[in-house]
Amino acid sequence: MSARLKLTLSYAGFVMLAGILLMAAVLVFYLYFLPSGWIVTEGNFWINRSLLVRDFVPFMAVVLVALLVFGLLGGWLLAGRMLDPLTRITDATRVAATGVLSHRIRLPGRTDEFRELADAFDTMLAQLEAHVAEQRRFAANASHELRTPLAITQSLLDVARKDPERATGDLDERLRVVNARAIELTEALLLLSRAEQRSFDRDVVDLSLVAEEAAETLLPLAEKRGVTVETSGDAAPAFGSPALLLQLTTNLVHNAIVHNRPERGAVWVTTRTEPGTVVLTVENTGEHLAPPLVATLAEPFQRGTERIRTDQAGVGLGLAIVKSITQAHDGTLTLAPRPDGGLSVAVRLPRRYLTGKSKYVSG
Repeated sequence: MSARLKLTLSYAGFVMLAGILLMAAVLVFYLYFLPSGWIVTEGNFWINRSLLVRDFVPFMAVVLVALLVFGLLGGWLLAGRMLDPLTRITDATRVAATGVLSHRIRLPGRTDEFRELADAFDTMLAQLEAHVAEQRRFAANASHELRTPLAITQSLLDVARKDPERATGDLDERLRVVNARAIELTEALLLLSRAEQRSFDRDVVDLSLVAEEAAETLLPLAEKRGVTVETSGDAAPAFGSPALLLQLTTNLVHNAIVHNRPERGAVWVTTRTEPGTVVLTVENTGEHLAPPLVATLAEPFQRGTERIRTDQAGVGLGLAIVKSITQAHDGTLTLAPRPDGGLSVAVRLPRRYLTGKSKYVSG
């Protein structure tokens, strides 16, 4: 049976039960409380209780039949009215199942359980639509970026095949560079997918220790480019994946070193705690950046408002991975231009108390 029919039968059954109880109460009154015989009042009259009971029984049957018809009709209409919002939600679900995610219920009326369900469903559709659009755009960009090194490799091999006498040393080096770029891009895509799916184990992690390790790892690169890296701050306990949070910090410090002034550049890595939050901040010197440009830096395969080129270092996923890891840890990422030039990146994560001992846990 449908929900509407079940509700109709429930309403009708309740009305019938109430009617039977009411009739039974009247019958009990006739049998036990209504006197039989002469009643002396200002106008004496005779009460024949047996006659009243005999005439009341068929009348009660007619009333119960009327109540049954009324309960069924009224229950059917009332159930339909009550289930109308659920019908609209069901129709929207069927539309979404066909792949059309732009449809919204927008249920009118007062706020009740159905209105809250419809609003929650609309919110879910909006988030799902945005997520699917982002995934499609990311897949298109990833396909384009992966196709580029493969096309270069194919071109190099075609040239080598047409000229067998050509020295292979230069070809081997170029193939190695292109292959390394393809591997780097693939690993970055896998890391980004892992962060977005939140498929990782969590532990208590001190971001100050993670920042020190990332800075120490990238110190040779900083010295090569003439950039100084300074780390400071108190213990900043977060709860998440040690490997992903180390990758997040490494990406930030690496970007700060690479995108810096040609001479005497500087990078500052600090950690601090706020009420309920820990903050990792990475700042660097560099060119003055416009706010609209900064807003696009965390987009995949983007450097500012332009797509990356194949001759540039990196794969254009550094800040995109940082953003994805931050969101996977229920945090927020803030990018802002520095007044003196360069960029300031702040990662805010929920705070956790340091307990136990691990590579990134003080105790």
